[in-house]
Amino acid sequence: MPSIRPISDLRNSANEISDFCHQTQEPVFITRNGTGDMVVISMEEYERQQGLIDLYGKLAVAEQEIASGAGGEDFLQVADALRESIHGKV
Repeated sequence: MPSIRPISDLRNSANEISDFCHQTQEPVFITRNGTGDMVVISMEEYERQQGLIDLYGKLAVAEQEIASGAGGEDFLQVADALRESIHGKV
């Protein structure tokens, strides 16, 4: 169930709103004159969402490259090269 609060609560109950956002990882929707105005979320949740947006953007670019016929590298060869560069030749 979304948490919807009037804008006056930002002034009067800011700590409570902050605690709610951190504990539940849910947004608080702020209204102004009865209409939606803004959304408050924790910094951690904001960074998580921005990371997902970045990841989805990279996946979309990769899918476009594959669809246009771009060649890739074999996963096992790349994984072996990474292991070797980290751990040395096994």
